[in-house]
Amino acid sequence: MKNNLLPLAKEGWSYVAYSFIAFLVLGFLDLEFLQFFSFLAILLFLYIFRNPEREVPSFEKGGIVSPVDGVITSIQELHDSNFSYKISIESSYFNVSILRTPIESNLKSINVLRGAKLSKLSKLRDKLNENVEFVFEDSNSNKIKVTHQNVLGFSDIKFDAFVSKRLVQGSRYGLMTKGITNVYFPKNTKLDVVVGMELKACESIMAYLY
Repeated sequence: MKNNLLPLAKEGWSYVAYSFIAFLVLGFLDLEFLQFFSFLAILLFLYIFRNPEREVPSFEKGGIVSPVDGVITSIQELHDSNFSYKISIESSYFNVSILRTPIESNLKSINVLRGAKLSKLSKLRDKLNENVEFVFEDSNSNKIKVTHQNVLGFSDIKFDAFVSKRLVQGSRYGLMTKGITNVYFPKNTKLDVVVGMELKACESIMAYLY
């Protein structure tokens, strides 16, 4: 993520390399049928770990951008002292897997729970699945909490951010190949999304601080 401006995320290099080696070996052994599947694996990993350049909408003052690509599955109003809204976003293998900072901020905290990668239909998902929580705090003490839950992702959730790190809005801080992201907003927030809306990390405005 950090200083990674290549078209392929560094987390995907090993997957592509192993698939390419398999392609060469299977070709040498004249196993064309299996070689074809290894070629498809190369294309799949190139697609999943693509790392496109994106720009934050500069004219949107106070805007909070989406940290992930995906589709909004629910919007909830919370009765909480810290957060008033929770938006859930489901990301698939068709989405870009790069995670991006929702607001210009310092990273207040990180909580990591390594675990399973159960289906979203599993009743044990919330208790057992891998989950990573980030709390971002801007210069006005506004906090945005983001949780990423691994749901049938073949790779663990990766991140290179650390507590107290200063992050520019839209900057890369991690990667999740497939999962569910929950974004929590403070009371002084005006939402600008609806259920079913498709989001792009860094480019889609989810809400505004006022």
